[in-house]
Amino acid sequence: MSAADMMSLLPLVILAAGSILVLLMAAFLHRLLPAFLLTAGVTTAALVFACISWADAPFTVGALLSFDRFVLFGVVLILAATLFVSVSSWSSLRGRPGEGGDYFFLLLVASLGACILAASSAFASFFLGLELLSVSLYAMIGWRREQGIGTEAAIKYLILAGASSAFLLFGMALFYAATGSMDLFRLVDGGAGAGIAAPIGLGIMLVAVGFKLAVVPFHMWTPDVYDGAPAPVTGYIASVSKGAMVIVLARAFLPALAGSGASAAASAAAAATASAAQGPLSGAFPWVLAFIAGLSMFGGNILALRESNVKRILACSSIAHLGYLLVAFLAAGTEGLRAIAFYLVAYFVSTLGAFAVIGELPTKERDASTVDDYKGLAATRPGMAGVFTAMIFSLAGLPLTAGFIGKFLILRAGASAELWVLAVMLAVNSTISIFYYLRIVSSMFRGFTASAPSGAAGAAARAVGTRAPLAAALALAALSLAVVALGVYPSPLLSFIGSFTGAAP
Repeated sequence: MSAADMMSLLPLVILAAGSILVLLMAAFLHRLLPAFLLTAGVTTAALVFACISWADAPFTVGALLSFDRFVLFGVVLILAATLFVSVSSWSSLRGRPGEGGDYFFLLLVASLGACILAASSAFASFFLGLELLSVSLYAMIGWRREQGIGTEAAIKYLILAGASSAFLLFGMALFYAATGSMDLFRLVDGGAGAGIAAPIGLGIMLVAVGFKLAVVPFHMWTPDVYDGAPAPVTGYIASVSKGAMVIVLARAFLPALAGSGASAAASAAAAATASAAQGPLSGAFPWVLAFIAGLSMFGGNILALRESNVKRILACSSIAHLGYLLVAFLAAGTEGLRAIAFYLVAYFVSTLGAFAVIGELPTKERDASTVDDYKGLAATRPGMAGVFTAMIFSLAGLPLTAGFIGKFLILRAGASAELWVLAVMLAVNSTISIFYYLRIVSSMFRGFTASAPSGAAGAAARAVGTRAPLAAALALAALSLAVVALGVYPSPLLSFIGSFTGAAP
């Protein structure tokens, strides 16, 4: 490996070396604060070097990894989310006796896996990144060992991730047997001319991806996993875990990346697909994706309407959000790619902020779980209620929030590609989602009396105080500002995204 390759890999090297240092610190010091500070420093350093690498993109590292500007955009997003999750995790773990820094080791390894997954250009790196991410999440989900619901959630996630890995390996084996290639960008032509085994292998791999993204009909146990995991971990699963998979799928399948700063391999594969007019982006494949998108939008929102647990509501809504993203994926082109990039930012910010607020509200025994638990929160902790309201409004796609602009861009991309049925489904489901999102908001402002909050979150506020730690408060304030700023003035981010997708602002 050359010195240039090492410089290109520096963000990943920093994450790997930093995770080892954090593990050693956890083994010898058994203190949470030094591990948290080191994790924050390592993540910040990796983030800085990822930004420095922007000027050198696109570049490849052997046959396993390729970094175009869309990948670096995703890596920066993943690292920024990791930094925020480390802050919110420190806030929720600091009052728990006996907790060590090995949690932060798992967080860094999971982020390393997510970055490898996003940058992968071969089956081997794809599987390695996915497994690093998944194995770390097993332990993070079941971190609170004294709570049976956490152990149950970890076991269920283990089963789902194990099934996903089995499907993925079998599909890769079939595709490799038919084509003799382990190039991830070969998926874009569906192994054209390689016989029936190639499309079957591709279909099996997409089943594995469906389990990872938790889209309908592969969404089983998703609400249970979200409910049982600690709130910061749930936010990480909903954002980083799914976002990394969306990034690599967009690189592998969207021809819009050709000529827009993508890697040479991706551009060549996309150009070949455009000229041959065959492969998974034609024929029955779009119909299958459209069917899954529709099922995910309606299924996720209908399930959310039936729930009274806030974490389970957000779990079901995440299923619907992946359905929205599939509309942009099917729209393809520069419009679709721009919609995906912006929506990922809006979704990351809103989801991480929502789960961080949930993590700041629990008693020592459990998270404030039901909608009624949040009754009176606006009286006892108005700042938290305001932040939570902003995040909920953004997830609902209400105006003056980042979520509204994200859904508008997806709707515009769908209309440009004449996906009228899916566009109507998106509009209808966005309306449906308002009902269960506003249930949470109305509960926070119900019984607005500071003297006698009736919900568990209000009681928790009196038990643990009315102020979040300074780091967590600043991070939540930054996310709230981002949600509003991107909703009111999205042009700078859209122009930046257009610089590497080729889309007009």
